[in-house]
Amino acid sequence: QVQLVESGGGLVQAGGSLRLSCAVSGLTFAAYAMGWFRQAPGKEREFVAWISWRAGATSYPDSVKGRFTISRDNAKNLVSLQMNSLQPEDTAVYYCAAARNRFSARATMPQDFGSWGQGTQVTVSS
Repeated sequence: QVQLVESGGGLVQAGGSLRLSCAVSGLTFAAYAMGWFRQAPGKEREFVAWISWRAGATSYPDSVKGRFTISRDNAKNLVSLQMNSLQPEDTAVYYCAAARNRFSARATMPQDFGSWGQGTQVTVSS
């Protein structure tokens, strides 16, 4: 049974930082690319970050590029998202996700990911 468990969300003031973590079990972690998405109330789920299964490549949308950094520790089955210079528009529930297939290429759409965590709330106050 695949499980993804996020942690690290919370309330932070604009300009602050948070680090999200996602512990993964039930799959060969090192073989799967990982992603982070977010969803604000009334909005669709939005791509935030992607990291290749070898951790040699990352991808971000323009909205977070230069502020967010995704990383992974294949020895610990852990993927993290460091978020700096947070703004109120970053407020959302953040989800980590595992790619649908092993050794997959870059992906940014929710349907490309087959396993999801339960989400962690990030609230940025102005």
